Amino acid sequence: MNFITELHLNKNFKNPPDKLYYKGNLALLDRPKVAIVGSRKCSVYTKNMVISLATTLKKYGVCVVSGAAIGVDIYAHMGAYPNTIAVFGNGLNQIYPSQNSKIIKDIYQNSLALSAYEPDTLAKGWQFLERNLITVALSDAVVVAQADIKSGSMSSARAAIKFGIPLYVLPQRLGESSGTNELLASQKAKIITDFDKFAMEFGVKNDEEKSDEVMEFIKKNTNFDDCYNKFGDKIYEYELDGKIAIDGIYVRIL
Repeated sequence: MNFITELHLNKNFKNPPDKLYYKGNLALLDRPKVAIVGSRKCSVYTKNMVISLATTLKKYGVCVVSGAAIGVDIYAHMGAYPNTIAVFGNGLNQIYPSQNSKIIKDIYQNSLALSAYEPDTLAKGWQFLERNLITVALSDAVVVAQADIKSGSMSSARAAIKFGIPLYVLPQRLGESSGTNELLASQKAKIITDFDKFAMEFGVKNDEEKSDEVMEFIKKNTNFDDCYNKFGDKIYEYELDGKIAIDGIYVRIL
């Protein structure tokens, strides 16, 4: 399996790996990068916000970095796909977690997967902490979407602070994300209230979408039946690409 030794990691990351194994598109390493991490058991609100944020970053040419875990990580990859980098705590010949096998295989093919571990290495708990450090060290900013006080995501937050990387959180209700609320209260993180404004700090918007017939139609008509009658299965392709969400009888732009 191929590997790289020019790692694009934050200079404050002490004792980085000597090399990273990879599958996919190395050109993504040259783009501006924002890590989005958070709880495996995230709320529906957080899921929707993460997909929307990742999709917005993609529109601005910003690559989204995460750890391919269930929950926040995989939603971040889905929203940004194919403009995304997944960092693994296992060898790349192993698909883990199995629930995410489809998107992981898509990332192998069309995005970028990285691992510090030999290709056949099985996942072990301590390796995920190392994965978190690499995820953070690759990035120009880190967003903790939702996290409990004692969680792996908070270790990522501490790493961002240690590396001098800007740290951000999403707005959350009291009692639902004690970790991010504490980061905000202690002024260790900034809150994101405007996704486009946030994305503009790191990238430049791709204006191709302005001439996108499907998106223009949905802006004016959110009825699913009307959209499907006009564009057919293309509506589902846009949903898979993270451009829209289908909520029952309605369609909305992410």
